[in-house]
Amino acid sequence: MLSGACAPDAAPPAEAVRGIEDAGLREHIAVLASDEFEGRAPVSRGEELTIAYISEAFEAAGLEPGNAGAWLQEVPLVSITADPGMRLAIAGEGRDTPHEYGTEMMAWTKRVIDRSGLQSSELVFVGYGVVAPEYGWDDYAGIDVTGKTVVMLVNDPGYATGDPARFNGRAMTYYGRWTYKFEEAGRQGAAGAFIIHETEAAGYPWEVVTSSWSGPQFTLVAEDANLSRPAVEGWLTHDAAAVLFERAGLDLAALRSDAAREDFRAVSLGLTASLEIRNTIERSTSHNVVGRLAGSHRADEAVVYMAHWDHLGKDETLDGDRIYNGALDNATGVAGLIEIAAAFGGLERPPARTILFLAVTAEEQGLLGSDHYGERPVHPLDRTIAAINMDGLNTAGPMNDITVVGLRNSDLDVYLEAVVSAADRVIRADPEPEKGFFYRSDHFNFAKRGVPALYTDAGIDHVTEGETYGRRMREEYTAERYHKPTDEYDPSWDLNGAVDDLRLLFEMGYRLAQGAEWPNWREGNEFRAARERMMEGAGGGD
Repeated sequence: MLSGACAPDAAPPAEAVRGIEDAGLREHIAVLASDEFEGRAPVSRGEELTIAYISEAFEAAGLEPGNAGAWLQEVPLVSITADPGMRLAIAGEGRDTPHEYGTEMMAWTKRVIDRSGLQSSELVFVGYGVVAPEYGWDDYAGIDVTGKTVVMLVNDPGYATGDPARFNGRAMTYYGRWTYKFEEAGRQGAAGAFIIHETEAAGYPWEVVTSSWSGPQFTLVAEDANLSRPAVEGWLTHDAAAVLFERAGLDLAALRSDAAREDFRAVSLGLTASLEIRNTIERSTSHNVVGRLAGSHRADEAVVYMAHWDHLGKDETLDGDRIYNGALDNATGVAGLIEIAAAFGGLERPPARTILFLAVTAEEQGLLGSDHYGERPVHPLDRTIAAINMDGLNTAGPMNDITVVGLRNSDLDVYLEAVVSAADRVIRADPEPEKGFFYRSDHFNFAKRGVPALYTDAGIDHVTEGETYGRRMREEYTAERYHKPTDEYDPSWDLNGAVDDLRLLFEMGYRLAQGAEWPNWREGNEFRAARERMMEGAGGGD
């Protein structure tokens, strides 16, 4: 294992680095984010165009098909489309109060059944909905929520208090993610689970909730047809939740404060919830795209570059622009993947280790394509050195810094630092750790299985305009374009910063592929034990 040693200094040829340039990157983004590709939804005409484009680009880059002679890896999905005519009825004290779909709440089910719902299910506030033994925390202590509907806060107690000794302070842990909260509610036997939305704590506005959880919802299918999940999962707007708690004679703000204490105990609202969800179910197959450059003499060891190709497709119910083009998210990342592939493919001699290029599907539906790959990798995970993920490149120009989401998680920081410092730049920790970005992109499905993973983001210290400008660009994107039809390619984008970042990632991956070291997670990291078990079983590493 590397464990703090210096990264090897085997740099790639300078001409290969220079081959990553604005023109090619811009061309790929413009095509992938065009209206012709219809928002790149899984299992659509947009998918057909996208996976064909990526496969052809990989071949042109000099790669070989990465999945036993095929460019594609099938990802079996089920699409569940809930009838938006549903209403959430809250009953108590002899009267019902309806909450409207879209404006006050969003609801769905992961259960692969035609109808699901709640019938007079008791509502219980369970704080943050967290069971974390390592933090001495259990929001479900002393209560049985079997058959009940839990209501919980977004994010985690560390974020709420800002106390660095509680969870991870303002930096979101996995316990703050909606994925964990719904899964834990299912483990506790809850019939329903609703998260109260708050823009700052969630990291995105309500419009992202409505766009992400409406229309067809894709999922992977467990052997039990997902019946271990709650019958209903959903979100409540903060205003709707405040009214709900007021009706129960409770103060939501006061309970939020209570929920951040270790002695918090769940509170029954004295109200019940009823809701019927009618589903249209379709089974389908989407695809990951896999390209491979075989290593010159340690081909059984691989470095993975990855980016998700999918976005949200079209919404025919919208007025005006109905296409979610997903230009920054994530046509930029796929374009970067292709550019790095071309740089490797153009080398006179491949590096020692194999390089895999993985364009995954259904990230927007819960990281499904990468999860499927994690369960059925085309290259064994215990022979996978690292995963480098690209999800949204810099479109605002050159930066003095580059952001690492999850800085100090693993030895991969050492490799990145070597190339960043040589470029006279600096590494910056995630400026928005409360948003939990490390758990919101596809590298997480490598990380949770033990493979060291790096996720970089654009810097914020613009070379000429400074940090204020860089932060404003981030904030404007989140507020005005993230997961909206307005995320479109703009020819005025300054992609020089993206080129700079891609060159760093290319050189870093080259050094990893030329070296003999096996980077690991740092001591105390939540994923280190999984990596060490993996390597002990395989007899790999140093």
